[in-house]
Amino acid sequence: MEAPEPDEEGTPEEGFVFVLEKATLEAAKVGKGYQILNCDDHANFLRRHGKDPADYRPDILHQELLAILDSPLNKAGKIKAVYVHTQKNVLFKVSPHTRIPRTFKRFCGLMVQLLQKLSIRASNGPEKLMKVVKSPVTKYFPAGARRVGFSFSAPEVKNLTAYVAELPDEVSVVFTVGAMSHGKIESTYTDDFISVSQYPLSGACCISRITCALENKYNIV
Repeated sequence: MEAPEPDEEGTPEEGFVFVLEKATLEAAKVGKGYQILNCDDHANFLRRHGKDPADYRPDILHQELLAILDSPLNKAGKIKAVYVHTQKNVLFKVSPHTRIPRTFKRFCGLMVQLLQKLSIRASNGPEKLMKVVKSPVTKYFPAGARRVGFSFSAPEVKNLTAYVAELPDEVSVVFTVGAMSHGKIESTYTDDFISVSQYPLSGACCISRITCALENKYNIV
C-alpha cells in the first residue's frame, strides 16, 4: 500500500469525515490461521459457536470503504478522515490516502493484520494508513462540526442535493452510515438523522449519493 503524502495526526482539518458504525469485523482462528469471519466461508463454523451467519458481513465495510476512498470527492482532497467502529467496540482510523485492496479476500487479510498489529503502515514511508484508536469517536471530530446520521428508518426523507447545498462551507461535516446487514445506527452524537431515499439502500449506495451530491456542489468532475 502506498501513501502519496503524510497525514497529520490528531483532529482532522475542515472538510468531510465519514464514520462507519456497527461494522462486523471479527477475527478468529479457523484451521491453521486467523481469518475475518464471514457468512459465505464460515457459516458452519459460526453455527457451531451459536452465532447467526447472516450477521457476519464484512463485505459491507469493504464496499463502503471503496465507495468513499475511490470517490472524486476524496481524490480532490475534501475527505479528511474515515473512522470505522465495529460491533466488538474496536475503533480505527483510515487515512484518505489509503488504497483499499480491490478483492474481498485481500481486504480480509489486511483487516486481520490490522486487528493483530493495531496499525498498517505505508509501504513507501512511515505514515500509518490504518490504526486502532481510543474511543469515543467524537473526540476526533473537528470543532463545531455538523454531524449527520443516515438510515432508511429516519423520520424524514431529504433531497440530498438540496440538503448539502444548505450546509455552510466553513463548517466541517461528519457523516455517519451503518456498516451492518440489518438494523439501524444508534448514534447519540448526530445533529440530524435523515434518509436519502424512499427505498432502502445499501450503505455503499447511500455513500455514493452523499459523495455525488457534494461533488456537484463543489463542481468536482
